Amino acid sequence: MADTNQPAASITRIPLSILDLAPVVLGATPADSLKNTLDLAQHAEQWGYHRYWLAEHHNMPGIASSATSIVIGHVAGGTKKIRVGSGGIMLPNHAPLIIAEQFGTLESLYPGRIDMGLGRAPGSDQLTARALRRGPESDGQHFPQQLEELRGYLNPGPGASPGRVRAVPGEGLNIPIWLLGSSGFSAQLAGQLGLPFAFASHFAPDYLVAALELYRSSFRPSEALKEPYVMIGVNVFAADTEEEARRLATSHEQQFLKLIRGQTGLLNPPVDNMDELWSPHEKAIVRKQLSITAAGTKETVRERLDYLLSETQADELIVTSQIYDHGARLRSYELLAEAAGER
Repeated sequence: MADTNQPAASITRIPLSILDLAPVVLGATPADSLKNTLDLAQHAEQWGYHRYWLAEHHNMPGIASSATSIVIGHVAGGTKKIRVGSGGIMLPNHAPLIIAEQFGTLESLYPGRIDMGLGRAPGSDQLTARALRRGPESDGQHFPQQLEELRGYLNPGPGASPGRVRAVPGEGLNIPIWLLGSSGFSAQLAGQLGLPFAFASHFAPDYLVAALELYRSSFRPSEALKEPYVMIGVNVFAADTEEEARRLATSHEQQFLKLIRGQTGLLNPPVDNMDELWSPHEKAIVRKQLSITAAGTKETVRERLDYLLSETQADELIVTSQIYDHGARLRSYELLAEAAGER
């Protein structure tokens, strides 16, 4: 039974953040996408969003953020106060020393504003993963050891060897590390290490509740975090009418439909009738996988997000909005900020 002494869960009481997948839309280029990314980040800062994260994906024509650290620097350099980070860097794709140096450089350039979100998936298909991960230790199974190595470069501790390899910039800098996941592996590891945890519920909703329970039950306080801190991903499509919001969401549904068919491609314009594009079976799969979605007017979106917060007790929401038209995407985030009140 819920504690009636606790305030009702609401988006007015928690930070709202943005996960930008840097969509490359049909008829545009990655250069257009990166220009739009900075424009959205600048607006998000004005509207009071807390952080702005970018994701590492490879061999995907519809996503422009493959060189994630560079795009983070682009966004941080074009904004003033919003936190900027990775949602996430796929650590097994990289030598931990390289990531320590890259994020050490970002933190040195933009102190107090950089987040390091880490995942263990390849961020692409298996063929691309083999092109990225050239050693047997890069299959994701060694993620805990790679994470330990990375943390050692940033905070070597008093007993560290004078002759060790050092991350410069990086060593001694306070760069918040988040673990990202869509299953129980990173949830449990984040809890055991006392790190904040972000769950990819925007495309993997089935394990959401179980993963959060596992994280919280395994949490051990650390220097980084005294109590569990959870952020969950949500797809949001807000518009001035219910019909327009649902129509905007069809671009994302088309993109996910391609994925389950084993295809990639650019982000397509919205359509009036998805039933002309998918089979009933495909519709059921897409709707299930995208069930953590809020689409509608700002009132509808607020009601849906408040419900999700009441069910998960998340400490923060990170929103992604794969919307074809950049103006409509800006409007969606503006409406969400309005729904959350004066932020």
